[in-house]
Formats: sequence, structure tokens, C-alpha cells
Amino acid sequence: MSEKEIYPWGHERRFNAFSEYIKRIFGSRIQKLSIDAGFTCPNRDGLKSRGGCTYCNNNAFNPSYCEPEKPIRQQIAEGIEFHHKRYRKARGFLAYFQAYSNTYAPLPVLRSRYEEALESEDVRGIIIGTRPDCVNSEILDYLAELCQKIYITVEFGIESCYNRTLERINRGHDFSETVNALEECKKRGIRTGGHMIIGLPGESTSEILEEANILSNLPVDQLKFHQLQIVKGSIMAGEFEKNPEAFSFFDVNEYLSIMTEFVEKLNPAIVIERIAGETVPGYNLNQSWGLRYDQVLRRFEERLREINSWQGKYFKT
Repeated sequence: MSEKEIYPWGHERRFNAFSEYIKRIFGSRIQKLSIDAGFTCPNRDGLKSRGGCTYCNNNAFNPSYCEPEKPIRQQIAEGIEFHHKRYRKARGFLAYFQAYSNTYAPLPVLRSRYEEALESEDVRGIIIGTRPDCVNSEILDYLAELCQKIYITVEFGIESCYNRTLERINRGHDFSETVNALEECKKRGIRTGGHMIIGLPGESTSEILEEANILSNLPVDQLKFHQLQIVKGSIMAGEFEKNPEAFSFFDVNEYLSIMTEFVEKLNPAIVIERIAGETVPGYNLNQSWGLRYDQVLRRFEERLREINSWQGKYFKT
């Protein structure tokens, strides 16, 4: 039996890779293009808290062209020029509303900003990064209409499945709100993504692995994973400097071992966008692995081959 027949996602890689999924949808490589549309967050403007989630500093991942002072169409034009130099095989772009909470505004504001991004003929769809507590029926109904015309994913910051952790990192919502947001999107046919941080303070390896089982039974379409990184300018950076023994970090081999077990338990229908994260150089305060993401990914895939494993090998419904 060939590998293509073994893996239900229809390609030879041993996990349900986002890049292959996108090629299948669009017929070619499509590159994500980050946008800072000038939104804020209820954890920053005082509605729920000030200062934000303890791990957060958007400057640690925003590309240089991504500045909220620039009109969205300008960010897109500069982003396309930036990415054309690195990703010459890309045949289009997904406008990624990345910074802060990109559904946290009245619907007319959201509509104008999303549709400004879609004015570019090179933009094939949008990805909207937000929080589970920043969507409502009005916004989701609009997105349900829009996704009938264009590719859309609403990407929620899940971060952890445990309420004590969410409280520890000052998320300002509990896990039930994540579940509800995903279910409301599912009812409307809106594709969803989720972001997870692996290694948050107080979580054991067994608890991390149990999250694979929890996530596997949620209506989430794709996931991306980042190892815990302490970034300059975040609240967590101050906590780390004052009390470093409260934190523990995985070296790259330990992390890949955990992620291998995690992926083995994960529902094979869930698309995996990333298995690790990167920050802008100079922002990471804890020990760097000294590897680019493509090198980490290569090691991960080599490990799966070496032990003859794949996503969902031990998945239980």
C-alpha cells in the first residue's frame, strides 16, 4: 500500500500540512501576508484588563511593512513586494489580519477593513486573528455571508485548554468561551483555526498531551503550535526576570518528542499550520534553539519517518 493511500489527507507527508491543503484549495502556492489594521484588544483597552496577555508583544512577530499608520492597501502592496522576493512561487496571497483582536470593532468598521484588503486582485482570501470573546452573532453572520464568496478562516487564540492557565496568563476568558466560539462558527460554515502555546507555566507534559485529545473533539479546522517564548516587552518577560525558576523550557529534541506524541493523538482531519514558532531576532529572552523554522520542521518530519509514525496514529474518537 502506498503512502498516498495510507494518509487520508491525500499527500505523502506524515501530517495534514497546511501548505498542501492550500495547494489543494487554490491549485498553487498561496502566501500569507500580515496586516496590522489598527485594532486593539479588550485585554488592553480596559474593558477586561490593561497590559494584555502576559506573553504578548506583537512587535515580536510583525514584519517591517506591517504598521497600523499605513492604509491597509499600502501594507498589502508593500507586503506583496516583500514576499515576492522570498516566495517567488506564490501565485496569490491571503491577507492575514494578525495584530491584536481583529473582530473587536463595530461591524461597519470590520466590513470596511476586510473589504479594503480584498480590493487587491492578488488577495485570494483573508485570515482573521481574534479572541473567542470578541465575536458575536452579528459579526459571525456577516462572515458566514462573506465566506460564500471568498476564502476565510477565523483564527482564535486558544493558547491552553486549562482555565487555571488562562487565568495565569491573563487571557480574560475561560475555555468554555473558546468552545462556544468554535461551535458558533461551525453552525455557520465558517472555517476556524486555533493557536496553541506549548509549555506554558504550570502545565505538565501529560497535561500538554491531553490537550491533543481535547482539541481533537472540537470543531476546529486547523491549528498552529508555538513553543513558549519569553519576548521582550511582555509582562511575562518581567515575571521571568524576577522568578526564572517558575518557568521551564524544552530544548529542540524534547519539544519535537512532545509534538510527535501530540500529533499522533491528534484528529487527522485537523490541518496543522505550524509545529513551532519564531520571533523577530533579538526579542527572545529565553534560550534560542539557533534554528530557523524550516530546519525544525525538517527534523520533525524526519522523526516521524524514523519511527514510522503519522498524525492520528493513536487518535481516539
